[in-house]
Amino acid sequence: MSVRAAVAGVTDKELIVCRDGAAGIIRLNRPKTINALTLEMTRGIVAALDSFEADPGVSLVLLEGAGDRGLCAGGDIRGLYESAKAGGDLGPVFWREEYILNARIPEFPKPYVAYMDGLVMGGGVGVSAHGAHRIVTEKTKLAMPEVGLGFFPDVGGTWLLSRAPGEIGTYFGLTGLAMSGADAVYSGAADVLIVSRDWPAVRDALANAPLQATDKDIRGILAHFATTNIQPPIALHRDLIDRAFAHDTMEAIVAALKQDGSEFALATLKALFEKSPTALKVTLELIRRARNSKSLKECLIREYNSALTVFTSAEFVEGVRAAIIDKDRNPKWAPERIEDVTPDIVERYFAPNGKYKLVFPD
Repeated sequence: MSVRAAVAGVTDKELIVCRDGAAGIIRLNRPKTINALTLEMTRGIVAALDSFEADPGVSLVLLEGAGDRGLCAGGDIRGLYESAKAGGDLGPVFWREEYILNARIPEFPKPYVAYMDGLVMGGGVGVSAHGAHRIVTEKTKLAMPEVGLGFFPDVGGTWLLSRAPGEIGTYFGLTGLAMSGADAVYSGAADVLIVSRDWPAVRDALANAPLQATDKDIRGILAHFATTNIQPPIALHRDLIDRAFAHDTMEAIVAALKQDGSEFALATLKALFEKSPTALKVTLELIRRARNSKSLKECLIREYNSALTVFTSAEFVEGVRAAIIDKDRNPKWAPERIEDVTPDIVERYFAPNGKYKLVFPD
């Protein structure tokens, strides 16, 4: 049964769950918001994984997004903003359930395939980049731009960024800039680049995968369509990135970029200076601590504690206001300067929270 037939009459749902041959399909279906995740969608994905795991007729799970703009633009930031302003608890509840889902994906017993075409941001990274088979295209723009919202790369983003080659992950985490599809493969956030025009053929091949298909079987299907001749643009700047972002303080990173003075260094400085100084320092510390972590879950627990502090901070409310609510692109950060963010301010984001706790099911 084709996906088009399977979803006929149910396209008003935020999440479409169906079968297409051997593939269990999870389609994010909020194209007007580039499929931004809500709490209800997160719960629906969990229920779909439960169903597909138990179904002997499902060989693999395929995550995709409705529309032609992207897989997922992130979480429902507007809803989180309204809850934060009202003193609500959507953030702690949503992030707890989202992070538990993020941790489940790499442990899922059947091949988990994510089609990461177009925009893949924030929460969209969390439901795709932890999968076993991560497909990007020439249209992919993968980003974790949370530092521009007074936040930090979460959903296991610090785990992914800390394991990118050299300081590539530090660069993308702090600047919030987007990776191309080739950059994502180079950075370890994706596995294979497939030209988008080939996707219908790839999808048909996945739907016709044999029962009891293994990860090796899926890799063979994807390798048949893979493109290897697109060079990652970020690789051209690898030497400078590794030198400048190897430092463990934002002040030293900024100084190294200023000293270099190249066009790329100056563009990078511009990107950094647009971000919340507090978020920059918290993000750098999270990535550095993630390097010494032994598991994704360890990073998610740390991110959750930090997110709880962010949720009650003026930085998050101001960042969302400037970027999404008023759209004036002129946030008033406090402190305004990187050098004024003290170690005590940063440490607040790493203190355990007495009210909320992230516990993974056995």
